[in-house]
Amino acid sequence: MQNDKAKFKNDFKARLYNFVLKMISFLDSLPNDNVSKRIGDQLLRSGTSILGNYIEGQAASSKKDFTNYFNNSLKSANESKVWFALLRDSKRVKHEEVSWFLEELAEISNIFASSILTLKGRK
Repeated sequence: MQNDKAKFKNDFKARLYNFVLKMISFLDSLPNDNVSKRIGDQLLRSGTSILGNYIEGQAASSKKDFTNYFNNSLKSANESKVWFALLRDSKRVKHEEVSWFLEELAEISNIFASSILTLKGRK
């Protein structure tokens, strides 16, 4: 039986993976205008980077390296919030289409920030 820490890691990885899959579907539904395409490209980069850095961090060679990957995931999550907000506020998508993503990113960011503080010994 998995211990709680291993279960959390597996559940969190699955949560990030599902977030990315849902984001890809969302990006496919964006309007076909120039601005939506550019913001969508940026969002694809930052959104997939959250998961990519988390996975890379699992194979980190040191605690410092591991913490750096988590920092990069946190930065990418925060950047993704901006792109979602811009799509919403520029009226390219409806508020309700991005609300789940923004809430999920807030929770994901909090998990990374809390983990980083724990890794640095500051709870």
